[in-house]
Amino acid sequence: MPPAPPAGLRHNVPLAPRTTLGLGGAARWYLEAAHAAEVVAALRWAAAEGVEAVVLGGGSNVVVADAGIDGLVVRLGLRGVERRADGGAALVTAAAGEPWDPLVAATVADGLAGLECLSGIPGSAGAAPIQNVGAYGREVAEVLEAVRVLDRESLEERRLAPEACGFGYRDSRFRRDPGRLVVLSVTFRLEPGGAPVLEYPELARAVAAGGGPPGLERVREAVLALRRSKSMVIDPEDENRRNQQSVGSFFVNPVLPAAEAERVAERAAALGVVADPSEVPAFPAGGEGEEERKLSAGWLIEAAGFRKGERRGPVGISSRHALALVHHGGGTTAELVALAREIRDRVGERFGVRLRPEPVFLGFGGGDPLGG
Repeated sequence: MPPAPPAGLRHNVPLAPRTTLGLGGAARWYLEAAHAAEVVAALRWAAAEGVEAVVLGGGSNVVVADAGIDGLVVRLGLRGVERRADGGAALVTAAAGEPWDPLVAATVADGLAGLECLSGIPGSAGAAPIQNVGAYGREVAEVLEAVRVLDRESLEERRLAPEACGFGYRDSRFRRDPGRLVVLSVTFRLEPGGAPVLEYPELARAVAAGGGPPGLERVREAVLALRRSKSMVIDPEDENRRNQQSVGSFFVNPVLPAAEAERVAERAAALGVVADPSEVPAFPAGGEGEEERKLSAGWLIEAAGFRKGERRGPVGISSRHALALVHHGGGTTAELVALAREIRDRVGERFGVRLRPEPVFLGFGGGDPLGG
């Protein structure tokens, strides 16, 4: 006998209001899951019914197709934060549905070093390891202790160590194979009374400008100020952000072998974008083996001829940051994707660099959502 539909199951639920882009169609079936058992019941029912199941977190890094999702969308609402000592470290475990920035704020207030540079990032704790979120010289992978997951094949819970998560730059095994594991909680290893990491030059300058010792609170304030200046914080006081819905950075900064990065810089000079190849912003990527350089996707977009604030009807480029594509209201996902494709293709034609989208695309049926 097939399992009964899980309690709370709803039909034809709009997804646009549940994403920071405000775009996309409806879910054929939708469920808010507050406990792991509800996730299991929902996945079991979907499997029995032959219905595709998609797991949604805070909706801050997803692009939903205009046609919506012809299946079940399970939104993770698991909550709770626990802390325990482990030698001289503090292990902080957050359920997948915990909002990310309040979690960071709490660790900073408690004097626990490790997450302060990741302040102001929208979304949930469960999404952090999926994207291996990072900012201002730090990544989640650097402070991760373990991830508790639900195996969608066996419907059993597992605990994964960091080395089992397949982390890369804004990447992980969870992102590469979204149909296999559901993140239920994340545990971070933080340092009580530790000093903040100030390896990122822009952040170091901002902190130094304030004077005094660079404590965790100061670093968090500086990070938030920098993100606000780029409209990268969901802030009701930011008129620019209210009128420009987005997923934050739409493209990942490309990481290239050093020789290839030099060719890009030389091409920029030959095109007259810069007077000298050394003017093209490039940073050590910290990879193993062949030396790699990280280029600025935002710089490449502007160098390809796009302007901050440029619009294509109801969608466009943020007036604060070229890396953020925005929705001004009344638009469609197809219009946003068309703009993203135009940007990617022109950057590729001009500099020979193929930009990779950062958000997760839902309801597009696989393949390259930008086409080509």
